[in-house]
Amino acid sequence: MQPCPRSTSNRFHVRSWGKTPVLLAGLVLATSVASLPGLARAQGADIFKGADIALGEKLIAEHKCVECHTRQVGGDGSAIYKPLGRINTAGLLRGMVEMCNTQMNLGLFPEEVTAVAAVINRDHYKFK
Repeated sequence: MQPCPRSTSNRFHVRSWGKTPVLLAGLVLATSVASLPGLARAQGADIFKGADIALGEKLIAEHKCVECHTRQVGGDGSAIYKPLGRINTAGLLRGMVEMCNTQMNLGLFPEEVTAVAAVINRDHYKFK
């Protein structure tokens, strides 16, 4: 990061980084969640236990997730899932949904993020 030239403090000039801080924050969150010993790796898809699947499906449709993924990767948008081993735990999957929530400013509550991730897990990842 470059120090902000107009500032005498140690603040950094984030504007020149564009969306990088948001992307990095999401990846750090996803990695942090997955690295907690008692959470993502040990529990697997148990983090989705009790998730409201109907709510997840409703939120995916409401926020037009499929349309956004289609714009990003083309085709039917499903190529965005399972990107070369990048998401290999249920915790990382939930973290990526949280990253979308943050990046797109969706305003989802934690239980809503879990519901969306549970639907994606059911339909694409199938973590046990």
